[in-house]
Amino acid sequence: MSSELYADGIGEITVTGTIVRIDLMSLSATERDANNNPKPLFRQRIIMPIDAFANAVDLMQKALGGLVEAGAVRRIGDMSAAAAADIQAVQGSASNASPNFN
Repeated sequence: MSSELYADGIGEITVTGTIVRIDLMSLSATERDANNNPKPLFRQRIIMPIDAFANAVDLMQKALGGLVEAGAVRRIGDMSAAAAADIQAVQGSASNASPNFN
């Protein structure tokens, strides 16, 4: 049996020598900040050697490239300045927007 963990994003990445620590976070269902946005809370940590981290980053970049190519996501740098500003303005005004994607 395999277990799964959901995370809204990465809170912090720390490199110490040859070890990388990745802190996963999720948004609280009950705790709010001063702007009434859900607070990010630490959930779990991934610890791996630096070469495994480099391989993971490469794999994620390839996956992102496939998503961009398929049209599932767009990079802000690939859009016009006006369209990018509109998207950032909407994200900034959303009350439940994740701080990882601003």
